[in-house]
Amino acid sequence: MQKIRKYFKLFFKISNFTIIILYLYPGSILGWIVYGSLKSQPQLTRDFFSISSNHFYTFLILSLFAIISYSNISKKLNYIFLYLLFISVSLELTHLVIPNRSFQYEDLIGNMTGVIISYILIKFYEFIRR
Repeated sequence: MQKIRKYFKLFFKISNFTIIILYLYPGSILGWIVYGSLKSQPQLTRDFFSISSNHFYTFLILSLFAIISYSNISKKLNYIFLYLLFISVSLELTHLVIPNRSFQYEDLIGNMTGVIISYILIKFYEFIRR
């Protein structure tokens, strides 16, 4: 199990760094790769309940990597959760000042919902294991 956590920590760190780069770049790197346009954004699924599905999935996966990586250290888990909430809000707020990016409440809610749902899933799993 310790070896698996080591890989999850590595995936978390790589994913975290990648998401920061994708958020701070003035344009859509993924849109450029998929469509050849920095202004287009690939859409994985349709948005739901006025929440950006792309942002939800991104922060759900990032949060699950982080929470699984540090779940054996309960004090760190709370700090990781706070970090994830902080980064989900602050990265979206940077879109207010980055050229070719736009702040959207749907994206912000998608980011935060992904973090909160992953935390609830892990807490539910821990409750069932007891």
